[in-house]
Amino acid sequence: MTDERRYQEEEIREIFEVATTARDSSPRTLSPGKGLTLEELQEIGIEVGLAPERIAEAASALDLRGSTLPRRTHLGMPISVSRTVDLPRPPTDREWALLVAELRETFQAQGKIGSSGSLRQWTNGNLHAYVEPTETGHRLRLGTLKGNATEMNLMGIAGILLGLVILVASSLTGKLEEGLFLSALFGATGVAAMTSNVLRLPQWAREREEQMEYIAARARALVGPEPETNG
Repeated sequence: MTDERRYQEEEIREIFEVATTARDSSPRTLSPGKGLTLEELQEIGIEVGLAPERIAEAASALDLRGSTLPRRTHLGMPISVSRTVDLPRPPTDREWALLVAELRETFQAQGKIGSSGSLRQWTNGNLHAYVEPTETGHRLRLGTLKGNATEMNLMGIAGILLGLVILVASSLTGKLEEGLFLSALFGATGVAAMTSNVLRLPQWAREREEQMEYIAARARALVGPEPETNG
């Protein structure tokens, strides 16, 4: 008899988060110890009003989730986040509508939807979600780019360098006192721009990765092996 898959605490919380449509309706505090089997998770789900099938779908989404692509960076700071997840088939119109609703709620953005052949898309500025065919099936591709991150870094570097140039030039011409103010002004502007990116970009990237992880798991749970049929 093979050992049954046991889910650990972090995985359990993720399964229940995906299984519930209201993201604040989390189950009671769990102390899984050595982990919980799918059957045990389903028993807990029944206690809080979740169908066993919903828990199984969420667990499947966790086991089959896609990959987080490497961040693009500039000067060591993250400026883009991407995520892909394989899907067993293209979503139906209803499943796509549900996924778009999840995207709008998660990213707090209306966005624009479109389609071309078997490609579906939802975009909001630099943020995008594409459902597209692959050689083996379909995938959901999520991505975003922090629009002004590179410009802020370049502005910071330019400000610091200009401040240094003014300082050196005023020193060589014997007008150090006159050049100190401009040097400090440009230098401080450059440092402020760089510091802003250092503080905000990692937090932005982590938040986007968490949001994309949720959407990827939700998409895998929605798009099961067979589409829902009206009966």
